[in-house]
Amino acid sequence: MADVPPKEILSGSKMLTEYKGAFTEQFVEQAHRSATDAPLYYYTNRNSTAEIDFVIQTDRVHPVEVKAEENLKAKSLAQALKANENLRGLRFSMSDYREEERMTNVPLYLA
Repeated sequence: MADVPPKEILSGSKMLTEYKGAFTEQFVEQAHRSATDAPLYYYTNRNSTAEIDFVIQTDRVHPVEVKAEENLKAKSLAQALKANENLRGLRFSMSDYREEERMTNVPLYLA
């Protein structure tokens, strides 16, 4: 929908910077949909600017944050985890796989 030429995406131009997050979220969504028919949900808090990229429900609810780089600051996800101690988050990013106390970081290539 952004009508960005493939050449711009592959070359890493400044034009891509504006859409990088949306492209990355779309990548994770497509990977999820190709692997399962489980629905994806989106969450936003009407009283703040907090939003969760995806919410997946399996045996439990997992808020999912998608990051296009290794910048792992996920303020909305952190707020959601703090507000509900039963949640365990997933974060897809360019960072390595690692288990944290209440979150699992998954590299994008494993999406």
